[in-house]
Amino acid sequence: MIAILTSSLGGSRKVDGRRYPGPLLEENGLVEQIKRVWPGNANVLLISASPEDYIKNDSVLHCQREAFPMSGLPVRRFILCDNRTEELVRRVDEFDVLVLAGGHVPTQNRFLEKLGLRRRLEDFRGLIISWSAGSMNCAREVYAMPELEGEGMDENYRRFLPGLGITDHCIIPHFQDVRTDRVDGLRAIEDIAVPDSRGRAFIALNDGSFMVHDNGTETLYGEAYRIQDGQITQICGQGEAIRM
Repeated sequence: MIAILTSSLGGSRKVDGRRYPGPLLEENGLVEQIKRVWPGNANVLLISASPEDYIKNDSVLHCQREAFPMSGLPVRRFILCDNRTEELVRRVDEFDVLVLAGGHVPTQNRFLEKLGLRRRLEDFRGLIISWSAGSMNCAREVYAMPELEGEGMDENYRRFLPGLGITDHCIIPHFQDVRTDRVDGLRAIEDIAVPDSRGRAFIALNDGSFMVHDNGTETLYGEAYRIQDGQITQICGQGEAIRM
């Protein structure tokens, strides 16, 4: 299995509050990495992060279905799996590419568990591409850092969840923005992620950065940081790549 785990995939642009299709991000060679393993006229299944938000899902589908061909990645069919089409995951082997969308991490995590996707991926030999929450849920143990008001102070909110097990690395996406975010008055990084990193490590990716998991080998591209045992360390720079 090959997986390309991104902070942001691109594929859309916002004009006057509406989203329209646009090319995928090219920073740090992202599109070139996808082209390297793209299986010709691909059958693509997009798995939602918000299985009940049909308006959002249809918009994401519309943009992504156009974005891949715009970026030189030919598609035979590009279809969506949400609450309306859960049965599609039973035929996961019919698809060459699975795309895991971004959104609210715990919401998508519950949907992936409902689909039994981790078990269904055991024999999957295709390509997985993910962004944001989709990338976070690819971890063996997912770090669902609080992001919505109330989650930061909720003692019952689960910050660590079982994931798909594609990578052992817990990903924090959109680091260029998250590092200044606040949740329930708490600083997302200094007051939440840094204390949670005691005994653990998180990989924080800026938009435009990504990881490639290629049959057991992982390579990180672009600016990224390791948050571990209360310390933040830059481990890769823009335009650089390192083996993980």
